[in-house]
Amino acid sequence: MDSSVVTVVLFAALLHATWNALVKAGPDKYLTTLLVACGAGLVSLPLLPFIATPAQDSWPWLIASACCQVIYYRLLAAAYRHGDMSQAYPLMRGAAPLLVALASVPLLGERLHLSQDIAVMLICGGVLTLTILRGANAGADTAANRGARRRATSYALLNAAVIAGYTMIDAVGVRRSGAPAAYTMWLFVLTAVMLLLCSTHRWRELPAYARTHLRVMLLGGVGTLASYGLALWAMTQAPVAAVAALRETSILFAAAIAALFLRERLAPGRILAITLIACGAIVMRLG
Repeated sequence: MDSSVVTVVLFAALLHATWNALVKAGPDKYLTTLLVACGAGLVSLPLLPFIATPAQDSWPWLIASACCQVIYYRLLAAAYRHGDMSQAYPLMRGAAPLLVALASVPLLGERLHLSQDIAVMLICGGVLTLTILRGANAGADTAANRGARRRATSYALLNAAVIAGYTMIDAVGVRRSGAPAAYTMWLFVLTAVMLLLCSTHRWRELPAYARTHLRVMLLGGVGTLASYGLALWAMTQAPVAAVAALRETSILFAAAIAALFLRERLAPGRILAITLIACGAIVMRLG
């Protein structure tokens, strides 16, 4: 993988971890998620007249992806409502590339080099190890906390499947679009509209919440738009599974953000998992 592509994907990973932290820190996880999605749509909307329109062949994929994104945002809010970022994020971001790697070969006809296969296993193994270590240290929890953690785990694993689904959809759609930037902006506009239509029960609360959290709306919207846009561009330059796996290094940034800003405890045992992820990123770069 070219060094410029690696740099872009790593920056996208940092942005992704940052806007997820904004959602986790929000007092109302669903409304914060809705604000982030709407922020991305609002940033994209005025730019649409000035960019090329995605090719006609990409629109079915674009609409399918927007539907998946709506489900993704709803599951994200549910996972963060019931669990820590350091629990839910690794599951969502760790299981997804495993599914992408398995699906990209029969669906897209891609073949990874041996070093990229090793990198995928290292990165995914490290991310999943973080979750295992967290579960092993949870013996003293109350029944209520264990129930919340199980719900968070269920939502996160369901979301991993959704992430894998829209990754594969967008891998095809963005290549058929002929205009990665336009594809990304239309995706976030459609997603914002669909998510708003699915959130009529919260419309009354949204204006006041938006005024109070306007900065989160703008920063989160720009962050998610730039993060996914850069990832989609990278998918036009390198194998989908390799990009998806390298993007999961966002767990390194998420762990640091969770420890420094969200005050979640980063246990010493997680060093092993973080090392596995870092090694995977290096192997991906060398491959």
